[in-house]
Amino acid sequence: MKETVNITINGKAYEVQAGQTLMQAADVCGYHIPRLCYHPDLSIEGACRVCIVEVAGMKNYVASCAYPVTEGMVVTTNSTAIRRARRDIVELLVDNHPQDCHTCERDSNCELQRLAFAMGIRKRHFEGERKTFEQDLSSPSVVRDPEKCILCGRCVRMCEEIQGIHALGYANRGFNTVVMPAYNMPFGESVCSQCGQCINVCPTAAFTEHNDTQALFETLNDPALIKVVHIAPAVRAAIGESFGLEPGQNMEHQTAAALRRLGFDYVFDTQFAADLTIMEEGSEFLERLQGRGKLPMITSCCPGWINALETFHPDFMDHVSSCKSPMSMMSNVIKTHFAEKADIDPARLFVVSVMPCTAKKSEAVRPEHTLHGRRSTDLVITTRELAWMIKSAGIDFIHLEGEPFDKPLGLSSGAAPIFGVTGGVMEAAVRTAYELYTGETLIDIELEAIRGFKGIKEASLNIDGITVNVAVAHGLGNGARLLDILRKAPDRYHFVEIMACPGGCVGGGGQPYPTVNSIPLDEGCLQQRADALYGMDRGNTIRRSHDNPEVQRLYKECLGRPLGEKSHELLHTRYAQKSPQGIVSRKLTQ
Repeated sequence: MKETVNITINGKAYEVQAGQTLMQAADVCGYHIPRLCYHPDLSIEGACRVCIVEVAGMKNYVASCAYPVTEGMVVTTNSTAIRRARRDIVELLVDNHPQDCHTCERDSNCELQRLAFAMGIRKRHFEGERKTFEQDLSSPSVVRDPEKCILCGRCVRMCEEIQGIHALGYANRGFNTVVMPAYNMPFGESVCSQCGQCINVCPTAAFTEHNDTQALFETLNDPALIKVVHIAPAVRAAIGESFGLEPGQNMEHQTAAALRRLGFDYVFDTQFAADLTIMEEGSEFLERLQGRGKLPMITSCCPGWINALETFHPDFMDHVSSCKSPMSMMSNVIKTHFAEKADIDPARLFVVSVMPCTAKKSEAVRPEHTLHGRRSTDLVITTRELAWMIKSAGIDFIHLEGEPFDKPLGLSSGAAPIFGVTGGVMEAAVRTAYELYTGETLIDIELEAIRGFKGIKEASLNIDGITVNVAVAHGLGNGARLLDILRKAPDRYHFVEIMACPGGCVGGGGQPYPTVNSIPLDEGCLQQRADALYGMDRGNTIRRSHDNPEVQRLYKECLGRPLGEKSHELLHTRYAQKSPQGIVSRKLTQ
């Protein structure tokens, strides 16, 4: 098969790779063809027709996202007729869209808005009936606004092809077509995992996180409460993008400074609890390795994964670690040990968590994450929400002088930041489990085999003569495929990590929207965010969770020992099976 073909684009000759689509070839040759339904990680939909081009000899325009290049093809991407046709298509989308750009969540960062501007649309030309829908506010994590949907299908394909959840689909036909959960049930009652990846791929604001910023601003002004916040690892590696910085800038100290200026009394680091999680999870794994519990053990840090587990994979319930996530562990420690040490009534503590993840909002409201009848984590905001609050408060984030986190819950090892990357929890756990089991120092602590963005990664290591096989999956679709492997070969692995979002937390559903040329979040951006976290690991003088002196002090003063009675009370939980069939049948009988 010929490796290249010769084509002509806009009167110029090019040699391009055979098998490419016209859109791909044009991108390589320096011509950006407008697009809406196209996404590089998803199947070709060809639905929006915004990417149409002229091909000599073809009667009709062709969708460049789906049409392959052929030898001798003559293509025009920017003729007067093509520009007019594209503009008409986008005008129809705009005229059926709410007229609330200046009050919309995606104002200035909306692909439809950018397209309309680029095509010279300065007024609405088409009048007539417009689709109207109510917002779906039933989910604690994700808001669905079908009135802003342009039927590009990205969310449907992401949920089906990458996540394997199938929570969304098309209903009705023609003008009445709408994207919705099965039987139009409330999103919060559907099989949605709350991962928020639909938000990341949506070109408009048809999906957004459940916004808690106004409620938080009000709480920050309440003098009766002591406001405490802690931030996840991946937040610091991405928040700078909301302020125009390149991906992968570590902004942890500027973020701490900004949080104090917002009005928080104490600013802690969730990375402390990441080290704490490894102490518990590593110890739990060693117990299971010695026959006290089911293998393989599966990590439990990710709420999107836990939601999917309870709904679709209940046969693995006993394999999942009983450890709470670092967020929930941290909030419990703040409302018990910290409150006692600081002589603060826990009822006065209002604990906020800043997360890269929309599913953390659903985790915070789960009944098992409570202390004395009150939530452990009172409120969760995403990276995007925090960035907006900083801008709204007039804080000059870029030029802030960095400040450290408060002690004692602000100190972490190098193993903690890599929690934000796929494979990081496994790598951190192995560092500690190896040394707890053997009493020796693990020399090669960077496990390259489980780094990177391959869907499923494997590694083997020798722990005192025992060959331990581990596996890592990111994206719920890959997680399901990994579990299918385990169903066929139950003894293949000893330890498994699954994260709901592509790339792990760095690609979470609450991270900043992509802003460059309307290009969706890609692997390069995720890699830059990941590199920032790996750089923090390498730059830390303490690189193993069990060497964190503040974690050691917490066990001495409060917890006693890993997996002890106090640890189980504060740091462990159990999960319950949910049935998608039950959800559907309940809807059908109403």
